Amino acid sequence: MFMLFIISFIIVPVLKCCGTETSTYTTQYDEVDIKEIMGNERLLVAYIGCLLDKNPCTPEGKELKRNIPDALQSDCSKCSDKQRENADAWIEFMIDNRPEDWTKLEERYNPDGSYRTKYLEGKHNATSNVDESK
Repeated sequence: MFMLFIISFIIVPVLKCCGTETSTYTTQYDEVDIKEIMGNERLLVAYIGCLLDKNPCTPEGKELKRNIPDALQSDCSKCSDKQRENADAWIEFMIDNRPEDWTKLEERYNPDGSYRTKYLEGKHNATSNVDESK
């Protein structure tokens, strides 16, 4: 499945450690419960607003916003396994459940729509594989 990180914001902040160039992002926030954020309207709206410059950001939100462009450009090559897992979950959730918010985020961080395309292709392939196994 595509590695996207969005962007999404992936509220699992993909962060750089101490402002220096590193081969990976810090794992300081890897234990953030992405499911809790996705299931809590107040938290979800706050993170989306942060990423869209509509409201203040938490420290981890600021770092996430700062690192999204690099993560997208490098296909999340500096992400930990947990960050990739959370990025996939976040993107899937946003596309399937919050398409209007996803569109706004996509316009800002991924205007060519390449990650939506990768997600939909992956979803189609997964569905095809399930159907073939029956």
